[in-house]
Amino acid sequence: MRTATLSRQTKETRIDLTLDLDNPVEGSIETGSGFLDHMLDLFRAHSGAGLSVVCKGDTHIDMHHSAEDIAICFGEALRQAVGDKKGIERYGFYYVTMDEALARCCLDLSGRMSFQWNVPVTSARIGNLDTELIEHFFHSVAENARINLHVDLLRGSNAHHCYEGVFKAFARALSMAVSPSRRVLGVPSSKGTLT
Repeated sequence: MRTATLSRQTKETRIDLTLDLDNPVEGSIETGSGFLDHMLDLFRAHSGAGLSVVCKGDTHIDMHHSAEDIAICFGEALRQAVGDKKGIERYGFYYVTMDEALARCCLDLSGRMSFQWNVPVTSARIGNLDTELIEHFFHSVAENARINLHVDLLRGSNAHHCYEGVFKAFARALSMAVSPSRRVLGVPSSKGTLT
């Protein structure tokens, strides 16, 4: 079973998160931000993965600690759930249109962290979520999952549409990367390992 359940507690947040790459069971998504809830629900719908996350955080300050710690848990859960990576595609890429917006995500479950972000959105906030935290969210996911992640917004003017495209592109690229390989039976690397 390619699943992981994590709990994390600090003075700033308490998080319970479950990720199941093969079973799209819907669980609670309660981050403290309606917009982040919406984005993670979109991830769940477009990746085909099961995701449950409940965060109790210091949102009276802002969403920084909650968004960051959710991303840390999500990344760690992804790394655990993928396991030894035998028989998976490893690479994933996707373009998503969302009305006027066009987003692209390319990723590699390489075991090495790299992160490139080219999402020039000028809106400072959506709901109670500072939009700069979205970049930080994906950076923390890449760092803790140990993946190579490139995210680009090719065009778009509505911030909600832009970030919705980004999350959907990430979801579908990840779904491709964790899918069974059409050609490789073992670890998809000439080194024989992806760690």
